[in-house]
Amino acid sequence: MTETPPDDVIRLWPEGPPTRLEGVGPEITFSKPVGTARSATMLRNVSEPTLSVFRPERPNGVGVIVCPGGGWRILAMEHEGTDVASWLTAEGYTAFLLKYRVHGTPQAPEDYEAWEQALISGIDMPQRGRRALRGMDEVKPYGIFDAARAAAADDGRRAIAIVRERAAEWGLSADKVGMIGFSAGAFLVTDVALDPRAAPLAFAAPIYGGETQGRQVPEDAPPLFTVVAQDDIVAYRMVERLYSNWTDADRSAEMHVYRRGEHGFGMAKQGMPSDGWINLFRDWLADLGLS
Repeated sequence: MTETPPDDVIRLWPEGPPTRLEGVGPEITFSKPVGTARSATMLRNVSEPTLSVFRPERPNGVGVIVCPGGGWRILAMEHEGTDVASWLTAEGYTAFLLKYRVHGTPQAPEDYEAWEQALISGIDMPQRGRRALRGMDEVKPYGIFDAARAAAADDGRRAIAIVRERAAEWGLSADKVGMIGFSAGAFLVTDVALDPRAAPLAFAAPIYGGETQGRQVPEDAPPLFTVVAQDDIVAYRMVERLYSNWTDADRSAEMHVYRRGEHGFGMAKQGMPSDGWINLFRDWLADLGLS
């Protein structure tokens, strides 16, 4: 997709965020093949969270906050960010791309690559079937990202508050604001849906990620939409459990499982049925009366 510049970029915390993540250096933009995305634009060392506003020509009154993934250490700003925002605005939605805070990584590219390899090598990833991962607590090295995960959720809640406060300015209904997130961004969406600390979201769409961590799904939890591929050895069983938690609480939920697609497909085209997941999301929103 051709990238369209945002109509506005808003700082989430002009006076500084409520918490500080240590060891986060200057922000870095880089290109990296990650998962199914080839040479995608990424960010790391994000300490100044922002919300980029993308306005459609004919707004339908619904706002969607887009949360890219990246394992709480990078942000996949293209195929899980700007590409999603472009698709949404073409459909009449006002999109808000959230650049949230992440865990610090080494500045020099070679040092970062070595750090990343050490992290990945500490995870016993080839687990399938009954032994597949069912929660992030089973991924032992990921405990270092707990503070970043909490900061990301705080940034998500602040983004919602800003959009609701300024809804009229953007031609939105304040009660028609939801979130879609990918991988780590899906966990952000789920964390906010479980504990919004304000009115519930209009909808929550955690894509190939998300978990309740044993927390109770609220009685007013928003409708949930999720997509995952069965060959996604990171998130498949987690997403299954998330869907079950939502439906066990008698809350509206829809889950789509593709045979193939792996982890992190976003808007990247692989020539697989999973390429069309975004159309299912559109149909789901329409069924909710949000189109």
